[in-house]
Amino acid sequence: MLPAENAEAWAVKVMVVVVGKARGVLAEAVREYEHRAGRYWKLEVVEVGQESARSLSAEQVKAAEAKRILDRIPVHLEVVALTRDGNGMHSPALARWLENRSVGAMPGVAFVIGGAFGLGDAVLDRSRTRLSLSDMTLPHEMARLFLAEQLYRAGTILRGEPYHKG
Repeated sequence: MLPAENAEAWAVKVMVVVVGKARGVLAEAVREYEHRAGRYWKLEVVEVGQESARSLSAEQVKAAEAKRILDRIPVHLEVVALTRDGNGMHSPALARWLENRSVGAMPGVAFVIGGAFGLGDAVLDRSRTRLSLSDMTLPHEMARLFLAEQLYRAGTILRGEPYHKG
């Protein structure tokens, strides 16, 4: 378990790169949990523009969005692709996984959430880990909310705070 004092000394950089903005009824909840997660991690959220699918195929859309995504991720960060066919991880395992990156030489992690058609091959090829939040397809706002809440939960687990009951 990581010490509660001087969190910056152990907090790994966590970047969340997402296609599109959080809108509608989930936007406030996304902001709240990203704020909470920022207490435990050096959190940076990057929103990249969605590609218009009017005159492009799904593969062309994913390729264009992948370029935008990868342009924003520093080369030294470990890329985690959030995808339905990734591996699932329960909350304490995610906390331990992040803790291992904090105490090791890993400078940071970039979690990537794709757009309407998912993630392009370039992002999947760059990712070291593929993580699934659910076997179901989620709108990017919902995936972003789930991820932010889990980052917050992981921080509370590592500090031994009472939020996580599972």
